[in-house]
Amino acid sequence: MRFAIQLCGWLIGLPLQLLIIGTLLRGGYRRFPFLFAYVVGDFLTTVVEIPSAMGYQRGMQWAAFAYPAVFWFDVVVMQVLVYAVVMSLIYQATGKLRSRRIVRASLIAGAILFAGISFWIHWNPALNTGSFMTPWTRDLNLCSAILDLALWALLIASRGMDHQLLLLSGGLGIQFTGEAIGTSIRQIALRTRSRAISLTGGVMMLLASLVFLYIWWQALRTAPVRKQPGVTL
Repeated sequence: MRFAIQLCGWLIGLPLQLLIIGTLLRGGYRRFPFLFAYVVGDFLTTVVEIPSAMGYQRGMQWAAFAYPAVFWFDVVVMQVLVYAVVMSLIYQATGKLRSRRIVRASLIAGAILFAGISFWIHWNPALNTGSFMTPWTRDLNLCSAILDLALWALLIASRGMDHQLLLLSGGLGIQFTGEAIGTSIRQIALRTRSRAISLTGGVMMLLASLVFLYIWWQALRTAPVRKQPGVTL
């Protein structure tokens, strides 16, 4: 059942990632370089993870060691990239604020400090990687969700609302919320050793991720073309 859920994620998620990459390659990557790096990184880490994940599901001995290492490495890489995406969107949203330097510095410093403190609290060398990485990634997703909420508030309060940024921010919010809830459910599953609860958390995370990718694709695909100065259509 777990492998079937993961397979559905690959079959739907990978094409959506390619659609977003293709859309950004038309010129959107210039405005959203960190977003482009995130989607490319998400696609590559997923592709790299597939062989070890399939071997793990089949009970192959090499995959029992390779899959957890690859999985958690990918989690850390993508967490860094998603932080960069949120910060880059906040950077754009605060471009017209008088106190933009203070706002930007406070949010970035706060996010880094929160990540460090959370890791210090949960890290325990006596436990396996998943036992302390799961609550840490849950906390990071919560922090990312709060930052995204701040970004949403900035966009709503701005005079000239950027609807594209608003959609991108909304997609991130769904992703963060789904992952935070999903990892919390999985943490409960680790304590109770319930496979059904673990699958529920996985399904929730998968659905949130797919909805997030679809919203991003629509936001980037339907973005209006900006006219260049001196050019008439």
